[in-house]
Amino acid sequence: MDTAERVLALLGLLQQRAVWTGPALAERLGVTARTVRRDVERLRTLGYPVQASQGVGGGYQLGPGQDLPPLLLDDEEAIATAVSLLAGAGGGVASAGEAALRALTKLDRVLPTRLRSEVRALSESVESFGRGGRTPVDPDVLMVLARACRDHVEVEFGYASRPRRVEPYRLVSSDRRWYLLAFDRDRDDWRTFRVDRMSEVAPRTWHFRPREDAPDAAAYVHEGVASRVYPQRARFLVHAPAERVRDEIPVSAAVVYPAGDGRCEVRAGADNLDGVLLHMALLDHDFEVLDPPELATRCHELAARLRAAGSRSGD
Repeated sequence: MDTAERVLALLGLLQQRAVWTGPALAERLGVTARTVRRDVERLRTLGYPVQASQGVGGGYQLGPGQDLPPLLLDDEEAIATAVSLLAGAGGGVASAGEAALRALTKLDRVLPTRLRSEVRALSESVESFGRGGRTPVDPDVLMVLARACRDHVEVEFGYASRPRRVEPYRLVSSDRRWYLLAFDRDRDDWRTFRVDRMSEVAPRTWHFRPREDAPDAAAYVHEGVASRVYPQRARFLVHAPAERVRDEIPVSAAVVYPAGDGRCEVRAGADNLDGVLLHMALLDHDFEVLDPPELATRCHELAARLRAAGSRSGD
């Protein structure tokens, strides 16, 4: 390797492990310990805070950054990159998600203090459920909402052609979209908003005190997306563990709760519950209709129709 390639390889190694001894780095790079010391100095010259300690357990360590290394990322690019990595960490492909999480960890270790709080504000304000490709959203909007969640500042935006004024609580990412869980001041209740449908998002100067009755953000949004938004809703008791049933039902189609004794409760919504009922029948698990009562009657009607169809086929 030439000098530039070797220095980049050294930086990559320092980001993989908390502490490296000089001999270990020299062995991995195929150089002498003296060359490692020179390359460490080159990294320091470029702005990377490589720390060195003596004695047992000592070695080289990449410390928190005071300034971003030159010719790499400016402040806005670093924050935008962190936002994208955070979204990827909760994405649909397991290997890509793990890689994004590792990259986000590396980025956090070299971020200046002034930016680290911005990135961590986003990570602490984000929850998720499900996996998959999401509808793209503006990273700047995510950062505005994340800061507002962190600082407890009201936010206003356009939504469905109407202005909204809310107390933002959490950003929640699903398998398809980003959502904001917030307390709607005008409707005096908790509401879920799709971030991709927001317009002219802006923080206000009004601060608020966090409400003690705040729901579990991911669970609240998940149930809202899969059930509460529909005119008809149903509950089922399924005789199978929740973990197994979750793997068999799309995360956007239903919410699955453990019910003890190897069973679970499934809550789903639809414009017409016949489709939900047939999907439950195709799960190949015994189940019971908990609600609404008329859906149990519908089970008998559909069962009779299926039996009749089977009888005619056998003739």
